Amino acid sequence: MDYRDLISIDPAKRQGKPCIRNLRITVYDILDYMAAGMSHEEILSDFPELTEEDLRACLAFAADRERRLFSSTAAM
Repeated sequence: MDYRDLISIDPAKRQGKPCIRNLRITVYDILDYMAAGMSHEEILSDFPELTEEDLRACLAFAADRERRLFSSTAAM
């Protein structure tokens, strides 16, 4: 699974924040729910339009962003 197939950035939607499958649910929202201790099952219950793959895409997006951030600061 490539998270780029599921995560979209549209300047006209949610102020350009990364969203899941062109929905109005942001990656940040899902990561915040996970960080607060919500299980995948709880998130999927609250947002039935999401899938387990969507949640994994959010984690992959965050990991890639962190990797790129570290790579750019390490080069300085």
